Amino acid sequence: MNSIERFMNTIERKPVDRPACWLGMPDIKSQPALMKEFGVDNMHDLKLAIGDDVYTVEVPYQSETASAIYAAFDWYQDGDVDAENRTLTAPGFFIDAEDPEEVNDFDWPDPAKYIDVEKCKALVEKAPDDKLILGMMWSAHFQDACAAFGMETALMNMIANPEMYEAVDAKIMEFYLKANEIFYEATKGRLHAVLIGNDFGSQRGLMLSPEMIRRFVIPGAKQLIDQAHSYGLKVIYHSCGSIVDAIPDLIKAGVDAIHPIQALAAGMEASNLKAKFGGQVSFCGGVDTQDLLVNGSEEDVKAKVRELRELFPTGLIISPSHEAIMPDVAPKKIRALFEAATEVR
Repeated sequence: MNSIERFMNTIERKPVDRPACWLGMPDIKSQPALMKEFGVDNMHDLKLAIGDDVYTVEVPYQSETASAIYAAFDWYQDGDVDAENRTLTAPGFFIDAEDPEEVNDFDWPDPAKYIDVEKCKALVEKAPDDKLILGMMWSAHFQDACAAFGMETALMNMIANPEMYEAVDAKIMEFYLKANEIFYEATKGRLHAVLIGNDFGSQRGLMLSPEMIRRFVIPGAKQLIDQAHSYGLKVIYHSCGSIVDAIPDLIKAGVDAIHPIQALAAGMEASNLKAKFGGQVSFCGGVDTQDLLVNGSEEDVKAKVRELRELFPTGLIISPSHEAIMPDVAPKKIRALFEAATEVR
């Protein structure tokens, strides 16, 4: 099997020679050590050297205030969105807004002005023909809406002034649907899957009630999922934390896989997820980055990967349980993860 076949069979819960595996998106501070460990000097060659089945592509976005699409909105009107250190909790542009008509007071960016179609094409053309190309769309409308108000105000508006919250969310969704269409059209025929998502889980449970997730998060998620599916793309949906109580709603919305199985969050043990949802949806992640990859030995990592493979002969894309590998994870642990994941039995 090549990587595309392996990924597709894994995500469709069909037999595989070995599970598909994904490095994720190493933090920029982690990249030099990883490159040194695998004897390369750039991320393209690292993906090839490590045995990654997935070739990740980010949407090329450059505006006057942002250099990443997930930081497209200048909620604080300071002219420069810090993609590394931005927060959801600071008061945003709509902190005092009460009338849904005020949604038009914000200078909403037009993604068509800031996404270079030729760059989109060039990025996917760099990928080897046998690798699964994954578009990192994010489209984090819930997180952006929280930042638009400031998280406390956003959550209060869900209860006290839901029309105001939904007006802002609708404009954010309009932006992402247009941006994604531009990227999907530019990469048609080369792109295979996308990752979208919002963080709405904590270590112990959902940050919102399941009912509020259904009203304020799932409708937007379904629009994004349906859009990707209309282009023939598989959808991996991301949320950190314990989201076990929202998984049935994500399944109904049509997700193909759920990422990242935050292994130490309540209810997110791989065995629990397999028992509850194994025949209904696939997963991506599972190798704990909170403790195991930081403090465990290389043999501990290999043992966990082998355990996951026994539990999920298919239906699990093996990956660290956070898409951004941080500097506290030693590169030799990543080598161990991939050695165990790519063993052909």
